[in-house]
Amino acid sequence: MRNVVSGPYLPPLTTRIILFESTVASMAEYLTDLWPEELADVRFEVAGLPAGRVSDEGVDRWQVDRANRRVVVYRVPIERLTRFHVRDEYHLVLVIESCVVRAVAELLGKDPWDLAPDRFRHF
Repeated sequence: MRNVVSGPYLPPLTTRIILFESTVASMAEYLTDLWPEELADVRFEVAGLPAGRVSDEGVDRWQVDRANRRVVVYRVPIERLTRFHVRDEYHLVLVIESCVVRAVAELLGKDPWDLAPDRFRHF
């Protein structure tokens, strides 16, 4: 019989959910370090799907609640509805990070490129 390398009794070393949550957490920490005063009391959350109906613009990837200082990032729409030219872990992480940056930019009323200008410059 075939089984995974970790054996039948051990959980997988990493899952899509763990990768997603850790990417959101690391990007939230990175942005909080860059903007400590503006993001000091902001809560970052991960949810599966947005509640409610689909809008004319499509399925939301995140939701910003300015009154409660909360950012919710939706895992399933990002993973399933994003069109990748290469579907691998690296590109998925980039998409997740960009969604977190755009959500925080929406919360703060800033341009996403102004939040982390050196993060995506690879030259």
